[in-house]
Amino acid sequence: MTLQDLDAKALADFTEEVSAKYEELKARNLKLDLTRGKPSAEQLDFSEELLGQPGAGEHTTADGIDVRNYGGLTGITDIRSIYSELLGIPVDRIWAGDASSLNIMYDLILASYVWGNNDSEAPWKDLDKVRWICPVPGYDRHFTITEHLGFEMVTVPMTDEGPDMDAVRELVKDPSVKGMWTVPVFGNPTGITFSGKVCRELAEMETAAKDFRIVWDNAYAIHTLTDEFPVIHNVLELAEKAGNPNRFWFMTSTSKITFAGAGVAFFASSKENLDWYGTHAGVRGIGPNKVNQLAHARYFGDADGVRALMRKHAASLAPKFATVLDILESRLGEHGVATWTKPEGGYFISLDVVDGTASRVVQLAKDAGIALTGAGSSFPLHKDPDNRNIRLAPSLPPVEELEVAMDGVATCVLLAAAEKFAD
Repeated sequence: MTLQDLDAKALADFTEEVSAKYEELKARNLKLDLTRGKPSAEQLDFSEELLGQPGAGEHTTADGIDVRNYGGLTGITDIRSIYSELLGIPVDRIWAGDASSLNIMYDLILASYVWGNNDSEAPWKDLDKVRWICPVPGYDRHFTITEHLGFEMVTVPMTDEGPDMDAVRELVKDPSVKGMWTVPVFGNPTGITFSGKVCRELAEMETAAKDFRIVWDNAYAIHTLTDEFPVIHNVLELAEKAGNPNRFWFMTSTSKITFAGAGVAFFASSKENLDWYGTHAGVRGIGPNKVNQLAHARYFGDADGVRALMRKHAASLAPKFATVLDILESRLGEHGVATWTKPEGGYFISLDVVDGTASRVVQLAKDAGIALTGAGSSFPLHKDPDNRNIRLAPSLPPVEELEVAMDGVATCVLLAAAEKFAD
């Protein structure tokens, strides 16, 4: 029998019981944090040897470039060739930059806003409005960029295969719809991976705006929690074959592979898109940190070296995800008050609680010393119309702390649900 099916007396008894557990939880004076998908200290230690790379006297790339000097806007071939193999994209279609792919995304969209991109008839700032498709739940930092520029963000729901393509196809009939956010592999926060069918449909669909762009943020392309790595669909090739060669801005980075604040970001796209980006990137700076790029190339060795490192990450993360899922099932499963995703990779679990209670759950947890990402954070403007989604980030705490935190979160979910059903 679910919580909602209880009669008034049984619900009152249950509420009293879970309220007592919550008071016990508050009395523990916890200070636990599940807010962001940060690598743990153990994960950061995996790449400690990187700090010794490339080493004194080691400053020349395989093709003879001295990384200590200026230049090299596209990044060094040593690291680009490794990611070419990992992603299945030709080396000449990949640029390597500095640590954050978010910076590149921001630059691309800002340049389109100020000057228009290579397919634009006018700068986006000169248009009456710019609309942007936001699959939800989605990545809050994406939404922050389009919010910052004043774009109208239009949501479409996520399915088990990716965004609702019927909704997407309808929206792109509007020429003011200029772009779309995506996290196609182990998405943030759902963990959903786009199917091959959805990838093809996105590449092939007709759009009213010639300068429509899809930000293909493949941040978790190789972030498995199992022994298997996901299929990486070459959307650049799919789009080119469909006659839409400039559709995708493809991103990834080493941010959660080596050091989150000192990695290498990658941008892959059509030659025309890359050339256009270069006209702006070359003004913004003379070139990326090639010393860091060489350090990463030497540390990885090759694509198999990256995969070996990712298996270490999987071994560290998988028990944490299992802990969260086990506690959610054991504490909440029988009560019918929540559903959650069961990802096979990435950094997040998406938790949906009783409609109208997510903000209450987050506040109860905060009052008990457990920090959660704010309710609505996975939606544009932080507005979840159903007030039900909470993003869980299991990566940072050790398993022992995670057990305590998730048991506490489950208590908060039950208490908020009991209060809702008693109204």
